[in-house]
Amino acid sequence: MYRSRSYKKPTSNARRWQIGAVAGVAVVIAGVGLGVASAAEAVPTVNCPAVKIGVAVPAQAQAEVASNLQLLNTQINEANTRLKNTVGQGGDAFIQNAILGPLADKRFATINRMETAIGRNAAKPDLNAEGLKTCTLNQAGGASAAQPVEVPTAAAGGNAAGNGSGAASAVGNISCPQVTVNVAVPESAAAEVQRNLELLNTQITEAQKRLETSVGQGGDAFVQNAILGPLADKRFATINRIETAIGRRAVKPDLNAEGLKTCSVSSSAGAAQGTAVQVQDAAAVAAAAGTIVCPAVNVNVAVPAQAAAEVQRNLELLSTQIAEANKRLVSSVGQGGDAFVQNAILGPLADKRFSTINRIETAIGRNAAKPNLNAEGLKTCALQK
Repeated sequence: MYRSRSYKKPTSNARRWQIGAVAGVAVVIAGVGLGVASAAEAVPTVNCPAVKIGVAVPAQAQAEVASNLQLLNTQINEANTRLKNTVGQGGDAFIQNAILGPLADKRFATINRMETAIGRNAAKPDLNAEGLKTCTLNQAGGASAAQPVEVPTAAAGGNAAGNGSGAASAVGNISCPQVTVNVAVPESAAAEVQRNLELLNTQITEAQKRLETSVGQGGDAFVQNAILGPLADKRFATINRIETAIGRRAVKPDLNAEGLKTCSVSSSAGAAQGTAVQVQDAAAVAAAAGTIVCPAVNVNVAVPAQAAAEVQRNLELLSTQIAEANKRLVSSVGQGGDAFVQNAILGPLADKRFSTINRIETAIGRNAAKPNLNAEGLKTCALQK
């Protein structure tokens, strides 16, 4: 016989337990939601120092520099995303080792690339990669400061665009003493001398450019150590090359390389002070130097045949000595003091003439009576202007 099973309704206590359990789950879920929201608000963000391009960026480097400035922002954003996605991971040093440390390495490399890009077409700047690579944390969160991406460009006259004043007027101008080639330059040396005179101007121009593109770099001695010192070394070597070029074909002049090598920075406005690039005209120098005039030596006795050649050779030597003294006179204009011509040219010439006249007397005297050609009275020459 079939017996039906009766259905027993749940008691009111059971229903109350079920309702309470559902409510408890809801509270737990709500509590978890609240906890997640609080954690998101506390996620830190990175705080990086701004990289400032304090020099004019050559046109050839502007795109690369702009790209790397933007990359600095990309690196900041990626670090913030990494911070958000790794909340609770690792120990106390996790953020430093996994996020801030790698970020510093990336920033150092990026800043270095900008220095290199500028340095290909101008003086390489020091953007302080070591000092600006390290970022810190904004512990309370918030937006990270953005890296400015504006690239300073070279305006007319070498100014940095947007700086409100001319770079040259702000930093001054390189001023160098003029190098004057005050001797006659042999034709075979003229091109080399001219080239080196022009190089002196090029060196000043390059130093001026370096001065303008390195504003704010280094300490108090930066300009002296990095610009004026190297410029002095270059000028000394260049002036020496001019002296050597002339000295290969004439008497080597002293152009005062030691005294003319040193330049300074002038605060006055205007172009950098250069040097003359015109080679001195030989005729003008010769006219200004004057001419050496010597008394004639007359052999007023019969010359034995055996001595004729030797006598003739020494008479010609007297003419050669005068020509060499005149050449020395022209090539040494401006050298020494008041007594320079007497001590360095006329005195040695007198000694040579005395010996030469004596040799003529001796040559004749080997085969005849030795004459007195008045060597003492005829040795002395004078300078005629």
